[in-house]
Amino acid sequence: MKKLIIGVGSVGAAAVSMALFGTGVAAADDYAGQTYADASSAISDSGGTAVVATRVGDKLPQDECLVTNSWGGSFLRDIGGGEMGFADGEVMLALNCNGDHATATRPGASVASPEGREAKAAADEAAAAEEQELAEVSTPNR
Repeated sequence: MKKLIIGVGSVGAAAVSMALFGTGVAAADDYAGQTYADASSAISDSGGTAVVATRVGDKLPQDECLVTNSWGGSFLRDIGGGEMGFADGEVMLALNCNGDHATATRPGASVASPEGREAKAAADEAAAAEEQELAEVSTPNR
């Protein structure tokens, strides 16, 4: 009987905890991993306004910066005429402008992250293609 009471109590405590604090399921970020140019275009196409909330680094032009996080602008602001209102349609963007992937001499996304791995793979592929092209060029003998 004690085990039954303890079991029911544990289940009840878990249910109350989930009701108060949620289940901890993360929401997908629609713009993370995109360049600012692509994300702001998609936001504009959906009728919203892209707002840069935070920016890290200065190695890239803003349009080439990577979006690391986005969220809706859910705060009050002056909407004109001395009235306060919610910032409807604004999407706040956090940008990483350090570069596509980190190297020993340049900051950027960690190659342990999906974005960093993808960028490093693309850079390695471009370097291999350039090396192949240079190898195919023949130098005339004298």
